[in-house]
Amino acid sequence: MNIQPPKDSDDANRQKAEQALETLRDWAKSVSAIEVAQLDPAIARLLPENEVSNYPALARAYPEEFTVDEAYKASLPDLQNGPESLIKGAKRHIQHVGISNFRLPIRFHSRDGGDLRLETSVTGTVSLEAGKKGINMSRIMRTFYTHAEKTFSFDVIEAALNDYKADLDSFDARIQMRFSFPVKLPSLRSGLEGYQYYDIALELVEKKGKIVKIIHLDYVYSSTCPCSLELSEHARQTRGQLATPHSQRSVARISVQMTQPETGRTNCLWFEDLIDICRAAVPTETQVMVKREDEQAFAELNAANPIFVEDAARLFFEGLQADPRIEDFRVIASHQESLHSHDAVSIVTEGDTFVTDSLDPKLFNTLFHVG
Repeated sequence: MNIQPPKDSDDANRQKAEQALETLRDWAKSVSAIEVAQLDPAIARLLPENEVSNYPALARAYPEEFTVDEAYKASLPDLQNGPESLIKGAKRHIQHVGISNFRLPIRFHSRDGGDLRLETSVTGTVSLEAGKKGINMSRIMRTFYTHAEKTFSFDVIEAALNDYKADLDSFDARIQMRFSFPVKLPSLRSGLEGYQYYDIALELVEKKGKIVKIIHLDYVYSSTCPCSLELSEHARQTRGQLATPHSQRSVARISVQMTQPETGRTNCLWFEDLIDICRAAVPTETQVMVKREDEQAFAELNAANPIFVEDAARLFFEGLQADPRIEDFRVIASHQESLHSHDAVSIVTEGDTFVTDSLDPKLFNTLFHVG
């Protein structure tokens, strides 16, 4: 039963407070600012022109010997966990609040059974109820660090997410981990080898009790324009004119939702598996180590696989659709034209997870690959 105090009582209390404040101000007129602060330093805030600067005298040297005990920690102010009355702006539920790009070395399994320790950028967020002021951001980092020495899988990420969701008393949460994953690849003909680096992000989202596990991969390839190839051949055949088709470095951002919880390696979608799907769909991946015979081979490979951006999106789609470990997915392809001053782009999705009517205005800018 919610019993509200009578409004007359509120008015009477306010009148008493106003009378007390008036008495305090009258007294302050006859004493010094030091005496006001000695009564209570906080009172100076209520008495304009009677505040004491830097009262009491503050130490300027860093206190090397000072230690913090539990009582002192309990006395520290915590505005983020303050009352609802401190909320600024609309009292609305916030879908995501947290921290972005805190970095630490994380160990990952590779498909061949080895481990790699990679610098990883982590973003962690939780939902915030309308009546809560805020969260303690550092708790996300502290909680994540308790799992940081484990070899990471989606199971470990889920454990970290559940821990900081409980610690921050939140219903929904998200973790995203970004890193560059190295794979040693052979050249096309010379027998050389070199490391190709793949930008990968793991994302685990829990919303209304449902957990979604997503892998994002940027796959960089060369795209030769079919139209330009045919026009070049036409010039050669009809006029004996040497001409070259235009090709360009291109990027596909592949995002896939895994179909089932990861219970072991047998049903795991390895990073290398996803890379293989992309390479089988569009084999003109950019090269690491190149001698003359490799450069010639790459020219032949591009001529054998000319593609428009629409073709690329559909080829990736076909490869992803055929893998039973993948449920919903999205393909974003960007051909960063050498003919035009603009890029050619395409997006195709499967399922509801990645469907959206609005695009980030800077989305395609993020697909620009810097070697």
